[in-house]
Amino acid sequence: MPAENRLTVHEDMTIYHALDLKQRLMGALEANTNLELDLAQVSEIDTAGLQLLILTKREAARLNKAMTIVAHSPAVQQIIDFCQLTAFFGDPVVITVREQG
Repeated sequence: MPAENRLTVHEDMTIYHALDLKQRLMGALEANTNLELDLAQVSEIDTAGLQLLILTKREAARLNKAMTIVAHSPAVQQIIDFCQLTAFFGDPVVITVREQG
């Protein structure tokens, strides 16, 4: 898949960045049929960030587009697991050797 279909989030996905992130996510979704989110560099995510991910996934479905998370940081993986949303997002989670212990 071409790199232009991928949006890499470098900042924390918190309430402090929610407005900017929403605009970037919706713009990227509008511009792509198959949007890949790289969240490997997200060191902190709160419920506002999680709501943005849910919004983006639902909006993609509404528009008959695809949105997948292709890289999860430990923080993103933890909140998705804690909120039992793994099936909702349906993306494979790669666990590195370092994370396995």
